Amino acid sequence: MKNSKVILLAEIPVLPEFLEEVKELSTATIAPSLLEPGCEAFYQTSKEDQPNTLIIFEIFSSQEMFDVHLAADYTKHFMAGIQGKLAGPPLITRLNKF
Repeated sequence: MKNSKVILLAEIPVLPEFLEEVKELSTATIAPSLLEPGCEAFYQTSKEDQPNTLIIFEIFSSQEMFDVHLAADYTKHFMAGIQGKLAGPPLITRLNKF
């Protein structure tokens, strides 16, 4: 049976001079994301050995609910706010539940 959940691990390398600003933008998305229907988990942290790399782990009940998350104003604000502040492209890994 195919799993309909969307499980993502995002690794976002941030330029050191923008780290605090990007962390603030990211933190502002936590509470509203967790209130979204279909949001089962939404964690934000950083790599211990690379503190300028933010890690976001998300679980949504379906692609439809994840699309709602992507369309939310606070998600769009985050995406726009990080432009020009990253040390490289984010690495987005889709995971499977087994």
